[in-house]
Amino acid sequence: MPELPEVETVKRGLSPFLAGRKIVSVEKARPDLRWPIPRSLEYVLTGTRVLKLERRGKYILWYTQDGMVMILHLGMSGRVLITKDLPKAKNAHDHLIFETEDGFFIRYNDPRRFGFIDIVPLKNLAEYRSLAALGPEPLSNEFNASALRHKINKKQSPIKSVLLDQTIIAGLGNIYVCEALHRSGISPRRKAKNISENKIDSLVIAIRVVLQDAINAGGSTLKDHLQTTGEMGYFQHQFRVYSREGEECMKKSCSGIIKRIIQSGRSTFFCGKCQR
Repeated sequence: MPELPEVETVKRGLSPFLAGRKIVSVEKARPDLRWPIPRSLEYVLTGTRVLKLERRGKYILWYTQDGMVMILHLGMSGRVLITKDLPKAKNAHDHLIFETEDGFFIRYNDPRRFGFIDIVPLKNLAEYRSLAALGPEPLSNEFNASALRHKINKKQSPIKSVLLDQTIIAGLGNIYVCEALHRSGISPRRKAKNISENKIDSLVIAIRVVLQDAINAGGSTLKDHLQTTGEMGYFQHQFRVYSREGEECMKKSCSGIIKRIIQSGRSTFFCGKCQR
C-alpha cells in the first residue's frame, strides 16, 4: 500500500497540473471503488477550479473554489497518471478521468479497486471520518520527541505496531517504520513504553530522514507505485532492512544478518545485533 512518500510524490506531481486550473470534464467508468463513488462527483467538479492540493496522512485533498474538497486514497494499487492525450485503447483500470482546461488528462487507475474517492464541504472536513483521528504529520513541527514520548509512554505493544497506528503518527507504513527503527537502533519487538528518551530522540530524527529521502527518490516501487509521469520510484534501492532477509546489515561495524518476523500480520525486517 502506498505510504506517505508515495502519496506525497503523487501530490507533488499533480499540483503543477491542477492547482489554479479548471476541470472541464469528469468521466466516471464505474460507480464504485472500495466504496461507491459519490453520484454528485461529476456535477460538483465539472467547471470548478482547483485552488490547491494538500496531503494528510495517506490522503490527497483537492480544494475547489466552491468550498468543496475531494478526498483521494490510493488504496493498494491506485495510480494517478497525467497525459496530454488519452490512450487509443482505453485502459480497463482507468476508473476516473479528469480533463483540465489546459488539455491534460488526469487518470485514476486502480487494478484492485481498494482506493476510494469522496467529496465533502470544506466546513465538514475536520470531522471527516478518515481524517478526524489522524495523528500529527511526521514532517511537521507538531511531531517531535516530546509529543511522541507522550503518546507511547504507556503502550504495552511492540514499538513497530505502535508506529503503524495512524492515530499516533499519520502516514507511516510498514516499509518506513522498518527502515526508521533500523536507523535508530531500536528493536521492533521492544515494548513502546520501554523506549528510552535518547532512543526516542533518535527515532524521531530517523523517521524524518527516511521519509524525506524516500520523497526525494520518488517513493518506493515494489509492485504498483508509479509517479504521475509513469516513472517508478527509486527508494527501494536504498533499503537497509526491508525485503533484505538473510543479507548482511549495512551499518558500519555491524556483522549482523537481517531477519524477518511477522508482527500483527505484517513482515518486519530488522537486524537482531544492532537493534536493541
